[in-house]
Amino acid sequence: MIEELVCSAVALVLYLNTLGAEFCYDDSRVIKTNQDLLPETPWINIFYDDFWGTLLTHSGSHKSYRPLCTLSFRLNHALGGLEPWGYHLVNVTLHAAVTGLFARLSRLLLGGGRWTLAAGLLFASHPVHTEAVAGVVGRADLGAGLFFLLSLLCYARYCALRPGPAPSASPAPSSGPARWWPWLLASLLLAACSMLWKEQGVTVLGVAAAYDLFICHRLRLRPLLHLLRKRKNTRLLLSVCLLSTWGAVLLALRLYWMGNKPPSFSNSDNPAADSPILLTRTLTFLYLPAANLWLLLCPNTLSFDWSMDALPLLRTPTDWRNLHTLAFYGGFLLLAWVGLRDPAKVREVNGKAYVTNGKPNSNGHSCPPAPEHSGGEPGSLNGSEAHAVVRTTSLPATENLVVFSLGLMAVPFLPASNLFFYVGFVIAERVLYIPSMGFCLLVAVGLRALCVRLGARLCRTLLLYCSAALVLLYGARTVLRNRDWRNEELLYRSGITVNPAKAWGNLGNVLKNQGKVEEAEQAYRNALRYRGNMADMLYNLGLLLQENNQLTEALRYYKLAIGSRPTLASAYLNTGIILMNQGHLDEAKRTFLTCADIPDENLKDPHAHRSSVTSCLYNLGKLLHEQGHQEEALSVYKEAVQKMPRQFAPQSLYNMMGEAYMRLNKLNEAEHWYRESLRAKPDHIPAHLTYGKLLAIRGHKMEAERYFVKAIKLDPGKGTCYMHYGQFLLEDLRLMEAAVMAEKAAELENGEFDVVFSAAHMLRQASLNEAAEKYYGMAAGLRPDYPAALMNLGATPEWQTAGGGV
Repeated sequence: MIEELVCSAVALVLYLNTLGAEFCYDDSRVIKTNQDLLPETPWINIFYDDFWGTLLTHSGSHKSYRPLCTLSFRLNHALGGLEPWGYHLVNVTLHAAVTGLFARLSRLLLGGGRWTLAAGLLFASHPVHTEAVAGVVGRADLGAGLFFLLSLLCYARYCALRPGPAPSASPAPSSGPARWWPWLLASLLLAACSMLWKEQGVTVLGVAAAYDLFICHRLRLRPLLHLLRKRKNTRLLLSVCLLSTWGAVLLALRLYWMGNKPPSFSNSDNPAADSPILLTRTLTFLYLPAANLWLLLCPNTLSFDWSMDALPLLRTPTDWRNLHTLAFYGGFLLLAWVGLRDPAKVREVNGKAYVTNGKPNSNGHSCPPAPEHSGGEPGSLNGSEAHAVVRTTSLPATENLVVFSLGLMAVPFLPASNLFFYVGFVIAERVLYIPSMGFCLLVAVGLRALCVRLGARLCRTLLLYCSAALVLLYGARTVLRNRDWRNEELLYRSGITVNPAKAWGNLGNVLKNQGKVEEAEQAYRNALRYRGNMADMLYNLGLLLQENNQLTEALRYYKLAIGSRPTLASAYLNTGIILMNQGHLDEAKRTFLTCADIPDENLKDPHAHRSSVTSCLYNLGKLLHEQGHQEEALSVYKEAVQKMPRQFAPQSLYNMMGEAYMRLNKLNEAEHWYRESLRAKPDHIPAHLTYGKLLAIRGHKMEAERYFVKAIKLDPGKGTCYMHYGQFLLEDLRLMEAAVMAEKAAELENGEFDVVFSAAHMLRQASLNEAAEKYYGMAAGLRPDYPAALMNLGATPEWQTAGGGV
């Protein structure tokens, strides 16, 4: 147990500096805006939605079905809300647990000691794990890795307890079905849990089959072919068939649950998948495993995102990176062939160095040979004597461990290889979390074999020091990389050299939120310099210019964004708002209607799309309302209610529906929607004011005044609250109180024409002519083309004698 504890402790220490990190990158979408985490959302929704909170059968869903991971996020949310510390603590704890379990697996395979420690420490310190541990979203890989190892260890225990490999081998009395069947069932159940934490977890069934073949039965090439051809060892075949059947059942159920449709991704997520040229797709997809292996070998260059042009496509056979592809597959096949060679044809590569029953021989080395079975050819599975050998011989041979390590690397990577279906990324570091187990085990096996071959004690000592140095280098790189994940600004700046378009764009969002407007604008322009057709960046730059009141320039970028992505509803929304404010009402109407007709199919974020569509309909209804077309406005509002997503805040929409019904003198309907607005948001100020007006019309003046006063208490600095309360007091003939409210409103909103003009009118009614003249003058200055302000300003001397005025 000492190796497991040491490795877990190292993993824990290396990631302690992530506990103070913020939410980064995908964390916001999975945690902050995911409705499935909220207590008011039924928890059962988690089993119908994808990882991002979208209905799994929706055409825009990523089909990432990870309900157990989402449940863990919901538990975090229930205990600590949106405080990042708790989420990071769970991630670090999970990584420490996975590291301990991996060290346990290594001890099972390597026999404990320094090489088990080396494998565990390599896994604990590998920098490629930083994204999975430091990024909260990486919990999907951590949890899947945890159940992956638990399932594999249970299967290993089942292999140790079940009857011998041949039908004639009788199980020991103590190894009856009651002892070994529960371990097999636990392994299958844990495999399902791993898949429900992340899809990749189902591959543990393939790794378990590899364990049975190459570790438990220690097969080589000829015995393996002999087994398959002559159906030797029925129990082994039954176990492998059971694993295959369970895997097929899990995959079939998952395919059915997600609507029997594959996910759809944008061309920037996986450019090779979108390429119409078969040669380009083939060369690029063949190269990607080599690029991933390089990340495991030399994790010097890491990035939060490898999409777009971060890894240029391989378009021709003359691309020099094809040499990497050839070297990767050549080396992989060579290792597999060496591992599967027949024992009879293998030289004494281990010499006299081997382990018997887990203990080193007189030479003190730990590199066991393959077991020599009695009777039949070497490696044969026949006879009860083979059972005894499997139970009593040394640890697996180096060749068997090499094959198993390659399987542990390759099988969990298959879902990300684009071999069976296209995925929504080019390279994703967190996807390498489970495959890196095979890499670390392979390195430890190689170091052990090399140590055995080195005759001189000095050479072996030097090798151990080099191994320790590698662990230290990996650990130092991990700690440094953790700093990049402390906040989004550091993370995006670290990715500029790898994916400048995406990094600059995301950095612009961060700088904008920090109030660094000029730096944010430059960051957006830098992103567009690398990739000029990014609709999101065109939209974000337009939004920034709109907030700086550069409306014409903002409008241009919004239209460019729409041209780049005609389904970008948020760009239509802001385009329509600018056109409406500029007086281009017909064009604004057409823009809002176009947005409302965009279907939400095959969109990356259907929730955000529906929110923008609802806002477009709200603004269109408001425009019709201001033009006096109340029936049309109500029709648009009702459509908005139908299309409104769960996370949309409906209080303003409900309040405007009440306003439209008020204009139509349908007071009961108006009251219903005012109450709905207040139910959706009890502190919604406009609904307090409009409902107060309705109550006043109905003669409930005391209750109406209570709503006006409450609106003022909710926001004492909002002048319109005082203005509406003053108008209520004026109608109630409480003139001096109305005058006080009028002056307060005008002081707070002295730049708003409607407030200032209304204040002047109330002061005039209260016969406070000098104050009224002052505010009429202010109103005339705010809007010189408005005749009523000028006429009342000119009429003020006559008021003093005749009380005239308009």
